[in-house]
Amino acid sequence: MHLNYHFLKYLCPEVERVLNGLELSICFSQHRDELVLGFANNERSHYIRANLSPSNTCICFPKDYKRSKKNSVDLFSALLGDQVTSVRVLSFERAFRIDFKTGRTLLFKLHGNRSNILLFDQTKQASAITLFRNELKEDHNILLGDLEKNLDLSHEEFIRQNGKAATFLPTLGKIPREWLKSHGYIEADLPQKWQLMQEMIDMLNAPLFSIVKKEHEYQFTLLPANSPVYTSANPLEACNEYFQYTVVHQAFEKEKNHLVKNLEDQKKKTWAYLNKTAKKLEELKSSAPPSQVADIIMANLHQIPHGAEEARLFDFYQNKEVTIPLKKGVTPQKHAENLYRKSKNRKIEVQQLEKNISEKEEYYLTLESLLEELASIKNFKTLRDFSKHHQLSSKTKESQTNLPFKRFDIDGFEILVGKSAKANDQMLRYYSWKDDMWLHAKDVAGSHVIIKYRSGQTIPQNTLERAAELAAFYSKSKNETLAAVIYTPCKYVRKVKGSPSGAVMVDQEKVLMVSPKGPVGN
Repeated sequence: MHLNYHFLKYLCPEVERVLNGLELSICFSQHRDELVLGFANNERSHYIRANLSPSNTCICFPKDYKRSKKNSVDLFSALLGDQVTSVRVLSFERAFRIDFKTGRTLLFKLHGNRSNILLFDQTKQASAITLFRNELKEDHNILLGDLEKNLDLSHEEFIRQNGKAATFLPTLGKIPREWLKSHGYIEADLPQKWQLMQEMIDMLNAPLFSIVKKEHEYQFTLLPANSPVYTSANPLEACNEYFQYTVVHQAFEKEKNHLVKNLEDQKKKTWAYLNKTAKKLEELKSSAPPSQVADIIMANLHQIPHGAEEARLFDFYQNKEVTIPLKKGVTPQKHAENLYRKSKNRKIEVQQLEKNISEKEEYYLTLESLLEELASIKNFKTLRDFSKHHQLSSKTKESQTNLPFKRFDIDGFEILVGKSAKANDQMLRYYSWKDDMWLHAKDVAGSHVIIKYRSGQTIPQNTLERAAELAAFYSKSKNETLAAVIYTPCKYVRKVKGSPSGAVMVDQEKVLMVSPKGPVGN
């Protein structure tokens, strides 16, 4: 209701009391959709700060305002030095006007996402000569006299309108309409509707200005409110306070809630990973190692027919006969050899899972600590410092939106990860150097990964392994426990003309076995 006629009719006399006789000394904008006007004489000064953002239109009247030293532009320069003679609301309209000594008028049209500030000079033309929001071109057709309305609020007119609130008093606004609805206005007969309408008008004519919080938003109301966060009988003070709540507090809470949600999501994912990995680890530890099957095969080679795909053999570990599957086209000896290798890899797999669980448990505790610290933050500066210190800001992601790769930092080395097959080609062609290190998951589709070369420095093994983990994570091997990743300097990677996006020829590659692991939090 802060843009409503029923509030503006109380606000404008207070604004006139403050601004009358002052001259417009400065008028500028330093944020999109926000205009600041400064008024002063030899004794005092006052400001109007109008935020006409389509998503959150509001206005305040501070006694002081510090202009930024850069990124600001002067506006309505023709009005500078002109003296205010009156401030008044337009009858039954969401607008007010500031009249100046020279006959010029500034109109504040507060129509939600179509809000604007218009300069009129009646000595030159009837329509506006300057608009603040130039994109609202239809505002050039507005005439000052056409905006004001004369509403008949008599009982006879109410009967004639059949008690329709929207046509009888269209200036009510959302909150008063909700009040009428909650008091049974829709179902009531005409006499009851008239009584409710008169009760509503009485409240609007003797208001107490309150700010209430509803879900995640602050609302301004002239009606009696339960548990308001702020209440005042002074419309100017209430208007200024609402500006603080809706622009500053609400923006702070929105940003804080966004950080909380991100951390809670990461916490949930981490907990799910811990549960899933713990079960997998338990299965690996409790199940018989593949080497036992290999032992059984090697001890019974003479009983296995040539080309068999399974064999019934004596299991001396369990002291009974079991059916052991074999692979077509692979000799029993070779199959046993593969099982021995798999058993050896299982030990590595168990060690890797235990390491992953330990790291994730530590990360989970870190997330809980961050959420506790975040809950205690009460202002923007502390919130921004917290976000920056813990690298939680989304600005870094936004700045990379148009690049063909994600960027990471590992041990001081810059790591680039391609976003798509086409992006892989772009990254290799435009963002790589011959001495950079190139990595890719072996024999599967995935992102190209590049470790940027640093003059005079050898890439540490830990950095190489971490980059390989990213290459495995951003590939079809993402869900494997262990994945093979090839790596070689970029000078040995070449694109063949006519080949599909992302496809390359690679020479002199080496192989690393790693566990797929994404950025912290995945």
